[in-house]
Amino acid sequence: MTDLLNIKMPAPYQVGEEERAALSASIDKDELTELALELGNIPSPSRHEAEASNYVFEWLEREGFAPRAVGATPERQNVIGEYGGYGEGKNLLFTAHLDTESPTWEPDLDVARYRPETLENREWQECWLEDGKLFGYPIANDRGPMSCFMIAAKALKKAGFDLSGKLYLTACPGEIGPEPIEERRGVDYLGKDIGAHYLFHHGGVSPDFAIAAEGTDFGLTWQGCGYVVFRIRIYGQGMFTPILDTPENILEHPNPIYRLGPILEALHEWGRTYPERHRYESEGGISIPKTQIDSIRAGIPHSFGAGTEVVSLYTEAGLTPKQKAADVQHELTALMRQFDLEGFDIEPMVVRHGFEADADEVAPLVSAVGRATSLSLGRPLERANPVYSSMWRDQNVFNMHRVPAVTTGMPRWRPSPDDLADSALVYALTALAVCGRAEGRRNAGTYKPVYGDKPF
Repeated sequence: MTDLLNIKMPAPYQVGEEERAALSASIDKDELTELALELGNIPSPSRHEAEASNYVFEWLEREGFAPRAVGATPERQNVIGEYGGYGEGKNLLFTAHLDTESPTWEPDLDVARYRPETLENREWQECWLEDGKLFGYPIANDRGPMSCFMIAAKALKKAGFDLSGKLYLTACPGEIGPEPIEERRGVDYLGKDIGAHYLFHHGGVSPDFAIAAEGTDFGLTWQGCGYVVFRIRIYGQGMFTPILDTPENILEHPNPIYRLGPILEALHEWGRTYPERHRYESEGGISIPKTQIDSIRAGIPHSFGAGTEVVSLYTEAGLTPKQKAADVQHELTALMRQFDLEGFDIEPMVVRHGFEADADEVAPLVSAVGRATSLSLGRPLERANPVYSSMWRDQNVFNMHRVPAVTTGMPRWRPSPDDLADSALVYALTALAVCGRAEGRRNAGTYKPVYGDKPF
């Protein structure tokens, strides 16, 4: 959709074929592929990001990007590198997350969630190049895009483009999760709060614009969904099995587990209509929020004989930038009241609202990405597929705090080395278009580490 280019405010600095050629020549595709594979092969499920954090820190240090580490805990550090800042140009922040999709590494939990063959899938932890394509979940989410902006910054430096504004290169823990719920609570189970949120407030960054580097098949969106997880708790009565008289009507069974059948059907019908009822479209994207039950808990398996008095459904619902968690709670409460139950309650376990950038304020950044995409790929910038504006990406953190932010990046699934190189070129040209080229290098200040000179 070329509408993204019909914007009111151009990028601060106009890049052209000369800059494209210089930056393209400075991007080593083999080096980029090797970096993505090395990063991708560092096992980093949420809560275990330390080794990857160290790797990024050491790479930034080796390449001269003055890194620092800032974290809520020693084991889960945000890493921030910097380049430029030699004039009065705008500041741009790139961010990508250190945690990757994976089982939890807690066997008692994983066996309750995954089939044995799923746990054995090598793509959770391994990445490789085969038949011209990059395999492995970490490449898709999010080591590929992270490697692209790291190499983009190196290309700017290699090509001799001193930036007027400051470029921040950031890698954050916890974007995927987890969330503190029930007995697994506290700082050990924090996800997003210790990642980009913590970075924004405590990382010493002051961006004018931000890009969440994630796979979008080279599309762009400046809006994203949040989510709410509700615990729907249904009450019944414990009954010693030998004295139980099984009722004909399932809703009259004292054990609330038996009452789930009709309730699940009602939740299914509610979930079927939820996406279209709450669909939200703007210039910056289409958000289609969805819902499903993520977990059911009831009783104590090793203490049996009398059923259970409580069953809990943990129901997730996406939230567009126009929704509040309370709106969903009212819908669920009305749904549950249609059943003649002894009792129920509905409580939000976690709430994260969706956000969007102001279309006028984000326009210079969109213009920069549009020009970079046209120069790099030879085609106009398009609005991202709705799936990419219907999930959480860390552009939400910056849009929440009035820093115009987008998400854009390489093909998410099975990218090629050429795709990575194209994405790095788009990022490099975008950074140059936003930050501007310094007119004669001036002192940007001397870096003084505050939080220690490397992550733990």
